[in-house]
Amino acid sequence: MLATEVIPETMPEVNQSTTTKVVLIVEYEGTRYHGFQLQAGLPTVQLELETAIEKLTGEKRRVITASRTDAGVHAKAQVVSFRTSSRHSLETFVKGLNYYLPRDIAIKAAHRVADSFNIRRLAVSREYNYYILNSLTRSPIMGRFCYQLGGHLDTGAMNQAAGALVGEHDFASFVNDSKEAALKTTVRRVYQAELSRDGEMVTFKMVAKSFLIHQVRNTIGTLLRVGQGKMSVNEFCSILEAKQPGLAWPMAPACGLCLMRVNYENPFEDKVC
Repeated sequence: MLATEVIPETMPEVNQSTTTKVVLIVEYEGTRYHGFQLQAGLPTVQLELETAIEKLTGEKRRVITASRTDAGVHAKAQVVSFRTSSRHSLETFVKGLNYYLPRDIAIKAAHRVADSFNIRRLAVSREYNYYILNSLTRSPIMGRFCYQLGGHLDTGAMNQAAGALVGEHDFASFVNDSKEAALKTTVRRVYQAELSRDGEMVTFKMVAKSFLIHQVRNTIGTLLRVGQGKMSVNEFCSILEAKQPGLAWPMAPACGLCLMRVNYENPFEDKVC
């Protein structure tokens, strides 16, 4: 497969004295998109948002996201920002953008924020859920939003292994190759990593300051090996301690992963929901 061209995040500078910064809370089903970030010739969530903003305001604006999501990954409350000269009300931004957006993307809220507000740097944590349908039969309703896996899963053992992830660690073993590991530090701080079960639905929740590429999917793929009895808890911990790219596998399918929210110290004040 040929490498995909990623479009730069920057656009020509705009006069900040005549613009304001708007933050949007976005929900989307990622099934038909090649991730959030712009990619030449491919459908992405960012492309749809920027197209809708241009139709509503007449302005070409670049959208910045707080947490990039991969192809096929969903979001309950993604956070994005953009600058605009438009004086539309927050209600108009919500209703107008939803008018132009496809049915699998929706603006849930809009906020005006200070020019200095940086949605990436000021985020204190990101929360992801991964949904596993632990059933021998598929679910036509939930199929796009979970990974179906039959057979017994020892969620107790999985939770014991997941507990080793909490705290600050070098998660190099949970990236796919050495090139990804070399791009920047692979040290991350994880605040929560645990599983819960509600009938056939098993949910893995992981909360961290930030994540490495494919970190959550590589983590759940490895935890599933523990749950299936193919790996011990000690072996899982050894993978974490080894700090060698590619040891955590397989990467779980994208369909089960959802960005639930991005957390900030101070909640947005002026908003419309």
